[in-house]
Parts: sequence; C-alpha cells; structure tokens
Amino acid sequence: MTTRIIRVLIVDDQIMVREGFSVLMNAMPDIEVVGEAVNGREAVRKVAELAPDVVLMDIRMPELNGIEATREIVAAHADSKVLVLTTFDLDEYVYQALRAGASGFLLKDASARQLADGVRVVAAGEALLAPTVTRRLITEFSKLSQNPRPPAMAQIGDLTERETEVLVLIAQGLSNAEIASHLVVAESTIKTHVSRVLVKLGLRDRTQAAVFAYEARLVTPS
Repeated sequence: MTTRIIRVLIVDDQIMVREGFSVLMNAMPDIEVVGEAVNGREAVRKVAELAPDVVLMDIRMPELNGIEATREIVAAHADSKVLVLTTFDLDEYVYQALRAGASGFLLKDASARQLADGVRVVAAGEALLAPTVTRRLITEFSKLSQNPRPPAMAQIGDLTERETEVLVLIAQGLSNAEIASHLVVAESTIKTHVSRVLVKLGLRDRTQAAVFAYEARLVTPS
C-alpha cells in the first residue's frame, strides 16, 4: 500500500526559518515541501497555485500578515489546512488566527517530530488542540470579552443536550475516543455528534469549536 504524501507550503519572512523547516519536513518519508512564501499575500497566491494539504503559517509578516492570509485561505481553499507557527504560546495574534480558521498552532522551537506529527494531525482533518497550551491560550483571551457573543448564544439553542455536552468536552481538549469513554458510548457515535455540532454552528473544525465554547461561556475560563 502506497503511503499518502502530505504536501506542505512553508510561509515565513525569514529565509533561515523557511530553509530549516524545509530540511526537517523533507526528511520525513510521508511529507513533501512543495513551496515557500515570504509573506501572506504570496502565501494566498501559492495555495491557489500548489493546493498544499497543510500551510505552515507565520503570523508577523509584511504586506499581509498570517491572520489575514489564514482567513483568505480558509475561505477559498477548504482542503488546505493552516497550522500557525509562533514564538510565544500566549499570543493574542495566535488566538485571532484560530478564530480566522487555523486548525492549530505550534511553537517555532518544536522538535522535528512534534512538527511532523502536527502536520500529520492537521492533514488528517483533525485540529491540533493540545488540552494544555491551546486551552490556556483560548482561556486567556476569551476573558477579554466579559459577555458571551449574542450570535454564539443564539446558535447554542440549535444544539441538543448531548451535542452541547460533546462541545464542552471538545473545548476541554478531549479526543473522540476520550469523549466516547467519558460518555460511555461508541466512538462512531461521538464522530457523528462532532460532525453535527460543526455543521449546526457553521464551524470548520475542533479548534474553532473550542474557541466558540469558551467565548459562549460554555466552559468557564480558569
């Protein structure tokens, strides 16, 4: 059976960062770097041209920053997932990128294995939602808004009680298998619930679901 090759676009305005990530990624048998971009505008153009599976996206760049580039890519190319790269984990810009549609984020000092695993997770359609750092990031910046967003509260009413319960557990960083164990149901049942939650709320993936849950105060910031 042939292993599927994950096509990656690296976006960063620093050449040493791009070259370093390229070397690390191309050393993996199932990952291929298909291109590089030096700013968000070039990233949007190259995603349209190359159709990568995963975009490794820096945030602070000239011309078009990573947040706006992520928003444009997510809107126009549903099959290309964005994985944000950042120097600081508690970064408001990362939070904004998650809200813009990024499927997760990694620190730039992540090991080659962590980086490759992150690319694989995102390429598989999952969100890189570590129950520690990502939840801490969401918690920190969702506290900036004292009141739940009205659209969020209205949409919650469309969820069943079980779907709301699943949404809360997603926000707490649990995987489908862990949610299934917690609720004592089959994992396939949880997958169905997750899909329905995303459709009803108009969300792209689990990371956006977690952001939604925190902002709607379904999960209390700690």
